[in-house]
Amino acid sequence: MLRLWKWYQNCLSTHPVKTQVISSGFIWGFGDIAAQTVTHYTAKPLHLQITDKNKDKDEELKFNWRRVGCTALFGLGFVGPVGHFWYEGLDRIIKVRLKLQPNSFRFVASKVAADGIIFGPLDLLVFFTYMGFASGKTSAQVKEDVKRDFLPALILEGGIWPIVQVANFRFVPVQYQLLYVNLFCLLDSCFLSWIEQQEDAPWKQWFKTILPLKK
Repeated sequence: MLRLWKWYQNCLSTHPVKTQVISSGFIWGFGDIAAQTVTHYTAKPLHLQITDKNKDKDEELKFNWRRVGCTALFGLGFVGPVGHFWYEGLDRIIKVRLKLQPNSFRFVASKVAADGIIFGPLDLLVFFTYMGFASGKTSAQVKEDVKRDFLPALILEGGIWPIVQVANFRFVPVQYQLLYVNLFCLLDSCFLSWIEQQEDAPWKQWFKTILPLKK
């Protein structure tokens, strides 16, 4: 493991963008495999799983490798390059333009706020839109899915990611910040798949009543 880490550090110092892009694609692809596993075992209520013992063969977990590939491409084509330049650029702006002391309260708070207001919503919007089109849905269907899933995901993640990012911006060197985020995205991809699997669940409708979206 130590040798693998040293190899990654060497690749990162030699080819930073390429290394971030490839590692993001790999991690997001693996994350979708985990997400499909979670979705499979949470799709049916437990009592139905118990009563349907005769359908074990039909209920056997089968991975959608096309979706794994699409998700890996999202990490490869969006999270990797955009995330690399986002974290590098954000660090430079906060240090040089705002002239805040690294690791100070205002330094970390400014980064967390910018990430939550700009990159977080953009990442969710691109994810739901891209995955919708990648699965063969029409523009109208993708629009409805985004309207259904974006706000609940944004609100629920808004209570988790700021805590994750406080540790990230305070303790993790900038060149490793995207890797840190991607590792947490292994869990996040499971959450986003669960959000999508819930479809028009009553709790999603509750979010719409609080913050109605204009058509």
